[in-house]
Amino acid sequence: MTATTPDAGVGKRGRFGDLMQRRPLLVLAAVWIIMILITGAIEPNYLSWGGMRNMILFAAPLGIMAAGQTILMLTGGIDLSVGMIATAAAYYAAFQDVGIVAVLLGILVGALAGSANGIGVGVFKVNPLIMTLAMSTILLGIFSALAQTVFKGSSSPSAVIKAMGTDWAVVVWAVVAVLIIFMLRRTGFGRLLYASGDNPIAVRLSGVRLWQVHIAVYALAGVLAAVA
Repeated sequence: MTATTPDAGVGKRGRFGDLMQRRPLLVLAAVWIIMILITGAIEPNYLSWGGMRNMILFAAPLGIMAAGQTILMLTGGIDLSVGMIATAAAYYAAFQDVGIVAVLLGILVGALAGSANGIGVGVFKVNPLIMTLAMSTILLGIFSALAQTVFKGSSSPSAVIKAMGTDWAVVVWAVVAVLIIFMLRRTGFGRLLYASGDNPIAVRLSGVRLWQVHIAVYALAGVLAAVA
């Protein structure tokens, strides 16, 4: 009797581990629902329409940045500069009068900063933690100086930027999520990201230039941070 009890416990843990591997989204969704219910029991207004709307609006930019981190982690990387990239893009976008110019300029800032991270990681083989932390520090210094000169005074964001900061943020989040899921599941580039993180040596021997993959994926993460 005592000999079978540990086996039963191991079996239960094994079944849970198998479920996590086979249906990770199902497990995460269950945990998410439980956390929402617990929070709602503590704060009833949390489950109201206004409370749920505020939660989704606050989660939208985090979800968009998380999409960038997801594709980076698939390749074995990470980006600690996404917060400062988002801030840099917001600085430039907020001081533009024309909506489309504001959006494109903000995305350009994210693409340039992300590409610089990719060059450091992919070409010069700098550790992703060090490279992206250095980028965050560089951007902090640059925009601390610009805040006293170029960005001095109050800003008046365009109507497009203001609209994207309201309910449209959820629409942008949904579009980004669909595109990322499609890319990872249905495109060769998505499969290449999985392969690069799983076995970079085999990918390199197959003829793929990994430094190009790193530049592309870090640039994409920078763009997503700018969008956020």
